[in-house]
Amino acid sequence: MNVATNKFPMISVVMPSYNQAKFIRQSIDSVLAQKYPNLELIVVDGASTDGTVEILKGLKDSIRWVSEPDKGQADAINKGFSMSAGEVLAWLNADDLYAPDALYHVGEFFASHPDTMWAVGHVSIVDETGREIRKLISWYKAQRLRHYSYRALLTENFISQMGTFFRRAALQHVGGVEPSLYYAMDYDLWLRLGKQFTPGLIDKKLAKFRMYPTSKSITGFDRQFLEELDVAKKYAGRSTWPIFCHHLNKIKIVTIYKLMALWRARKERS
Repeated sequence: MNVATNKFPMISVVMPSYNQAKFIRQSIDSVLAQKYPNLELIVVDGASTDGTVEILKGLKDSIRWVSEPDKGQADAINKGFSMSAGEVLAWLNADDLYAPDALYHVGEFFASHPDTMWAVGHVSIVDETGREIRKLISWYKAQRLRHYSYRALLTENFISQMGTFFRRAALQHVGGVEPSLYYAMDYDLWLRLGKQFTPGLIDKKLAKFRMYPTSKSITGFDRQFLEELDVAKKYAGRSTWPIFCHHLNKIKIVTIYKLMALWRARKERS
């Protein structure tokens, strides 16, 4: 989609990466294929040893990248933000994808809503091959987004990281991604942003979240939701009802994920 260069804000996408040679080229291509004129893509790789660096070298001047040891995903994201120049920021993990024209919709939204400091859109879930899965979960999150409130966000994290964008000024106001968190650094940032600014809704499908047996969200989903609960407690203050609801949602989601894992295991054995 062709857009006027001066109409839309510059978007900087940071892509943290570590040993994602299997998927990273697809993820990078999904960004470069956007044809968004004011785009900066920065790949921050944590000294991968699986061929990722060779892929990055092959892209020459199409992207900016660095490959060196870091202190984990949050450290890589913060490093990328410090290297970036865009007015609007986001990060896309090296196994996820942007939907066609996603950045056009993002740029158009921020250009027409100058007072909105961050915005969220819809995300589908795909497997290793790119086939859409878990459509009910995507539908559920979309409905929660359409009825957003900060109190609701304290009860569970229904905002998908790869479909979220924020102005640099907003990030500077609330601070960077929390490096002490392994799973819930995105949720922690949403709660800090949400406490200061109401997010806008980009009612479009912006990205694809890839789930597969060895992905972090599958191998550590129980620890992820426990960490999210701890993050919610930090920002809830004296409000006990949202935390009670978060406890219930944690039990619900972990149970669903365990049932899905059992179903998948039985399907693979049959």
